[in-house]
Amino acid sequence: MKNKLVLLLLFVLPIGIYLLFSTATHNSLFLPTISKANREIPSHWIGLHAEKIAMKDKITVLGFVGNNVIENRGNFFNLNQKIYNKYKGFKDFQMVMVTPIGNEAKAQQIIDELAPITGEMTGWKFVFAAPQEIQSFYDSYQLAGKLDANFGTPAVIIVDKELNHRGRKGKNKKGVEEYKESYNTISAADLHNEMTDDVKIILREYRLALKKNKNERKDTFRDNIKQNIERNK
Repeated sequence: MKNKLVLLLLFVLPIGIYLLFSTATHNSLFLPTISKANREIPSHWIGLHAEKIAMKDKITVLGFVGNNVIENRGNFFNLNQKIYNKYKGFKDFQMVMVTPIGNEAKAQQIIDELAPITGEMTGWKFVFAAPQEIQSFYDSYQLAGKLDANFGTPAVIIVDKELNHRGRKGKNKKGVEEYKESYNTISAADLHNEMTDDVKIILREYRLALKKNKNERKDTFRDNIKQNIERNK
């Protein structure tokens, strides 16, 4: 019985992943790059459990929460339901919320409120820093939007494994020029209709690259065996 269940999972899981990725309606197989080689999270910034948090080698949804953590809990709920719940199964995907020091208890409250409806919360991360450092870090991305007086914004951005800021740039499927550097967490529609699509694309992009690398390694291994056989004839 167990063997049949394992075989069923091996058959169904790839189909499920394919269907997930194939539903993306964006006009490109690759998500455009807005800016390259951006700043990493400073190593001295501390996570909710005093852990180090980094974006390198992760696909990151990066947000700037500000001091109104509890007041903006609806934004977290939207982001959690529309984005995190759909992609939490990917080990290289994470949500990183930059927060001013002093809001640790509020951040933990948000985690505690989301956990019962989400389950796995390891991909949800809060990182804490001084307000001036947060402003400098935000400014380094040269975004059109600005942080408010509480050092926060409802907008989040997508950062890839190489610290490139990704978004929409160029013509869409209708041939209309578009530019989208961030996604509004206040708007469930913005997250559902656009960000969900874009996260699918970037995850698919890395999965295709990984598959290609595996095939290339197999080809190299096969060629090496063939060469050794020929030399030993």
